[in-house]
Amino acid sequence: MHRARKRFGQNFLQDDGIIYSIVALINPGPDMHVIEIGPGLGALTIPLLRNLDQLDLLEIDRDLVAYWKEQNLNDLTVIEGDALQFNFLEWAKNRPHKKGFCKVVGNLPYNISSPLLFHLVSSASQIDEQIFMLQAEVVERMVAKAGSSDFSRLSVMLQTRYDMELVLEVPPEAFEPKPKVNSAVVRMIPRKDFNLSNTQWGALEQVVAAAFSQRRKMLRTNLQAFAERLSLTELELKARAQDIPVERYIEWAQALAS
Repeated sequence: MHRARKRFGQNFLQDDGIIYSIVALINPGPDMHVIEIGPGLGALTIPLLRNLDQLDLLEIDRDLVAYWKEQNLNDLTVIEGDALQFNFLEWAKNRPHKKGFCKVVGNLPYNISSPLLFHLVSSASQIDEQIFMLQAEVVERMVAKAGSSDFSRLSVMLQTRYDMELVLEVPPEAFEPKPKVNSAVVRMIPRKDFNLSNTQWGALEQVVAAAFSQRRKMLRTNLQAFAERLSLTELELKARAQDIPVERYIEWAQALAS
């Protein structure tokens, strides 16, 4: 039996009720193009396959790659690789069902969740939906609203690109081995009204990183380098990064890029 490996952040989902709920959220259908990141021992994989014509698995652990290849399942494609290096955009563009929904799903390794979420942003134009299980604390930061202490750089960058919702809370007891933290499932749907150019997105990264660089300080200090070009109001100069709504950060990025 495969033992969970710490270096890959492996915790295998075992709770049937939770598994059923996540599969229901993914809502697999025959014409869907789905890739599962880190299938583990197949808690989600097997129920997904019952409703899909084809499923792609992306796995970095060689033993698990071998395990899945040995299963010899016709409707399964096993890709050995690192999700942080994988080209999700190409994968989505090459979908066999041009009209079918394109989804990326998985119980993500907690040690790479933030960089992986940022890596996936570049393929959001071709993906219809992402459903992930992550550390609850990360999901709370992803969906936090301006003014909350959880509102962070992650919140602004991801909310600029996606509509997101925490859809399910998952206790440590649902896994083997039991993680030391609570988990949660998030649904991410790329925003239809997203229209930032690459230059504007780069400007957004810059201004958001500067704003949140010292959370307790006022924007007067953190955004000093940009103050003139952003024409901050007196109220904004006295505010902290977490008090500014996402739409205002987008306006600042557009002003900086122009």
